[in-house]
Amino acid sequence: MDRVEQFRHLRRIQEIDFVLVELNLYLDTHPDDLQALEQYNWLARQRAGLVSSYEQQYGPLTNFGHSLNRYPSGWDEGPWPWEM
Repeated sequence: MDRVEQFRHLRRIQEIDFVLVELNLYLDTHPDDLQALEQYNWLARQRAGLVSSYEQQYGPLTNFGHSLNRYPSGWDEGPWPWEM
């Protein structure tokens, strides 16, 4: 498993998460900005694809039923995202 590529993949997800939070805050005060809403939706779809790809390659990012697990390995594999 290539840790450098795993880190890059996780970093891209984190970058998109940051922009999504900022866009969410902006849309709270500018709900009629169609361009911002389209950008938010596009990034949300990009994030979903990246998360799915990450979890297939490296294991779950979250728990509480938000991520699938795989047998025979999964939760016990590392590093966890916060350990990188």
